[in-house]
Amino acid sequence: MSEPTRTADLFTPPAPVLSVSPVVLSAPDRAVDLEIRVSAPVTGSDLPVILLSHGQGYSNHLSSLHGYAPLANFWAAHGFVVIQPTHLSSRTLSLDPATPGAPLFWRSRAEDMRLILDRLDVIESLVPQLSGRLDHGSVAVAGHSMGGHTASLLLGARLTDPDDGTEVNLAEPRIKAGVLLAAPGRGGDALTESAAESLPFLLTTDFSRMTTSTLVVAGDKDTATHLTVAGADWYADPYTLSPGPKSLLTLFDAEHGLGGVAGYDVAETTDENPERVAGVARLAWAYLRSALRPGDAAWQTARDALTTGPDPLGRVDSK
Repeated sequence: MSEPTRTADLFTPPAPVLSVSPVVLSAPDRAVDLEIRVSAPVTGSDLPVILLSHGQGYSNHLSSLHGYAPLANFWAAHGFVVIQPTHLSSRTLSLDPATPGAPLFWRSRAEDMRLILDRLDVIESLVPQLSGRLDHGSVAVAGHSMGGHTASLLLGARLTDPDDGTEVNLAEPRIKAGVLLAAPGRGGDALTESAAESLPFLLTTDFSRMTTSTLVVAGDKDTATHLTVAGADWYADPYTLSPGPKSLLTLFDAEHGLGGVAGYDVAETTDENPERVAGVARLAWAYLRSALRPGDAAWQTARDALTTGPDPLGRVDSK
């Protein structure tokens, strides 16, 4: 790992970005091979890695390696290698509904990320422009909505498998930090009756052992009445119900799209706000930069900038 930077300029011009897709990883035990997109700055070395897990929106292609460009492009332009898998839940794959794990493939999603970490050397060989440039010891995970659930499992959240009653522990020690964007909260009586019936894996979510450093991002207008009776506070559960170190970014007037993080000009975004999206990208980047490079001031600088001016995008709480 390179020597940590002691100061951070959040307004450094973005670097040109190299984006390669699809990069195909052989996966004989998976319904199909794993396709990923890899985005990285064209220069630099010792680059930390972000694994970015897509959600399950209404659009056909955002829930795949083709989505989340506002985040992936910013993070790559500011020094990260961003790897985006197409999970088996993606509509782009058109898998048979009878495929084991369908429709949301909650376990397979986390296993996709482990496969990527197992194959970082292979990815470098398949994308020669990356050869020798990745810092394999500095890995973070980020995910939006269902992708946030995936990320939470990798960060240490647990659940009981509704099919066999066993406790599921998919915590990944190679992941050093995370960002949960509008990730599902606790189960039990916080779920609606329909969600408990159709998404039983959400019933037993337990954040009490999610110890990895994590930024939780929640919109204060994200009520998700089809999933929870707890209101917008449900999306703060991964912060409230887990041990530190954690931070909670509450975005004012934000709904589930958090301004449109899933893609540029996305029709399904009900709270379109480019400034909010830019803020999410910037604050998440700063959090991960400081988490992976101890001593780097990016996160404190970003927090200070958030609270300046008469109309802040949100507030940050930490523990």
